[in-house]
Amino acid sequence: MYKLLKPLLFLLKPEKAHYLTVDLLKFTLAIPIIGQLFQNFYTVKDERLKRKVFGLEFQNPVGLAAGFDKDGKSYKAMSALGFGFIEVGTVTPKPQDGNPKPRLFRLPEDNGLINRMGFNNAGVDAMVERLKKGKPKNVIIGGNIGKNKLTPNENAVSDYSICFESLFPYVDYFVVNVSSPNTPNLRALQDREPLTALLSHLQHLNHQKENPKPILLKIAPDLTDSQLDDIIEIVAETKIEGVIATNTTIDRSGLKTDKSIIENIGNGGLSGQPVRERATEVIKYLYEKSNKTLKIVAVGGICSAEDAIEKLNAGAVLVQIYSGLIYSGPSLIKDINKALLK
Repeated sequence: MYKLLKPLLFLLKPEKAHYLTVDLLKFTLAIPIIGQLFQNFYTVKDERLKRKVFGLEFQNPVGLAAGFDKDGKSYKAMSALGFGFIEVGTVTPKPQDGNPKPRLFRLPEDNGLINRMGFNNAGVDAMVERLKKGKPKNVIIGGNIGKNKLTPNENAVSDYSICFESLFPYVDYFVVNVSSPNTPNLRALQDREPLTALLSHLQHLNHQKENPKPILLKIAPDLTDSQLDDIIEIVAETKIEGVIATNTTIDRSGLKTDKSIIENIGNGGLSGQPVRERATEVIKYLYEKSNKTLKIVAVGGICSAEDAIEKLNAGAVLVQIYSGLIYSGPSLIKDINKALLK
């Protein structure tokens, strides 16, 4: 079905197509018989797909990456596509509009996207109200948290803490996003001193709870080897559960899309197939340099079952998709799970 819809959706502006697709999915699922047939078609159930990671049991290792469901508006509908886990956000304490439109661009020749959304979301309180309505059965929900654009880095800990405390009763794990290129100076929080302080504080809050929850760190693919070495040490020092590798890249090398088109698009994070190789390199480096102890969730350029298996072979324990969903359609989740069973 997606093969028929895709050419029509690609006639629309990417952001409009995104919301239309989600609305169509919700409409389809609202029809009881059709909705059940839909879920049965996409969901692969098999005990061999289950993964026990971070103290959580995942029905399968394929997740939806953050950014698709920024406000927790569509996690129930998306769960019908067979995901083992869904990450909502990035959410910030206060609502913010994000960057001016247009801010999402397709690169069809590269199976890629460029976005400079800028953490557009309705704020953490609005997300909490939606999550209060309950989550789908057997689907793990992660909360990806960030800071508001106008919050200076020296006050960032406060923003992350607000999101952490607000979401704690409603999500199964947390992801600290300090790697988006679309919030000014955010990536500076990946430096050793501020990152250690931020993660240590969140862990302090976490361990005050009766049942602490896993905290992961999402990192950029543009880090140097020495910075990746720092990440390994910081994870060990703060005792967070692991990392998500990787976010979007600011690198534009090796693209098939005409250079003038790329220049006209301007700033933003590049995702999809162009980041696949670098994301895999980062995963492999982190896994090997940590003596195969670091828990890594892979994201970046997974557009096929083979891409997902490449990430798992590099050392990842779980995988996430987003851009690959746009180009390959929802059958990608099913394809990955079936390939893993083979």
